[in-house]
Amino acid sequence: MEYRPLGDTGIEVSAICLGTMTFGKQNTENEAFAQLDMARERGVNFIDTAEMYPVPPEAETQGATDRMIGNWIASRGRREDLILATKIAGPGLSTVRNGQGDYSRANIETSVNESLQRLQTDYIDVFQLHWPARNSNFFGKLGYAPDANEPDPEPAIHEVLESLHTLVKAGKIRHIGLSNESAWGAMTFLKLADAHNLPRIVSVQNPYNLLNRSYEVGLAEVSHREQVGLLAYSPLAFGVLSGKYLGGQQPNNARLTLFDRFTRYTKEPGVKATEAYVALARQHNLDPAQMALAWVTAQPFVASNIIGATSTEQLAQNLDSEAVKLSDEVLAGIESIHAAVPNPRP
Repeated sequence: MEYRPLGDTGIEVSAICLGTMTFGKQNTENEAFAQLDMARERGVNFIDTAEMYPVPPEAETQGATDRMIGNWIASRGRREDLILATKIAGPGLSTVRNGQGDYSRANIETSVNESLQRLQTDYIDVFQLHWPARNSNFFGKLGYAPDANEPDPEPAIHEVLESLHTLVKAGKIRHIGLSNESAWGAMTFLKLADAHNLPRIVSVQNPYNLLNRSYEVGLAEVSHREQVGLLAYSPLAFGVLSGKYLGGQQPNNARLTLFDRFTRYTKEPGVKATEAYVALARQHNLDPAQMALAWVTAQPFVASNIIGATSTEQLAQNLDSEAVKLSDEVLAGIESIHAAVPNPRP
């Protein structure tokens, strides 16, 4: 397993991170333990969760993912060998704190304390804001529509950084990151941190895959110049890039079979591009999912590639992608497909 620096923190994270949002919904605790054990045996030291997990979010299951991870940590020990990342839910989600979600000082402190309790740990390595608390484009939205009545978001961002700074000084969190962010958001957090001697963000967790390369437009340069690595989530575009949904297939217990909310990549443009990527992989005797994952992991601005699975068999296959090196011919083929169908959306 390759290890990479996480910003300028001195922390090195595995090139593959284990995503856990299926724990408690599609996976039982025993299955979660098996995945966590396999990931550790294969050299993964980075685990990502969120207070709203599992997904799809429900008030009845909220926090179940954390509790499973916490029970595993208590059972296996060696917390110091892990890099644990979690996220506070932002505004608009009814399943956490009865829908009273914002990034106020009180909510941030509550979120951290509750996460520490569920995870059975004394500290969080990377504490992330799950999505912006302002008018922005995230969760698949490409366009930005200004709101003339929106107040200046910078004072609120400054207040968030001060709240997080208090928790860093208390030793409850080590570093901070963003998720589902824009280039403006990342640079504003960095600007205010530098101006007021507050914690700098060390990562941005955004979607990035062969069907969604929007991160490259503005944020890739931020990652490079500011040492803010991408934690790439949804590298298989909800599993679409494995090819298992092509031809109208609906595999048993697969995410898109079970939940109709994940439709971002399943309309005609996404299907057309997926067909081309799957054909390219098979032309070169590659597994389509491993090709897609290997491509994400190889990008220079990616600090870690967050993979998820619902079985140890699927997890093993995804972990094997870390050793796959794509040829110049395959890379050229990927660029040709991207040029023909760039960033398809429904």
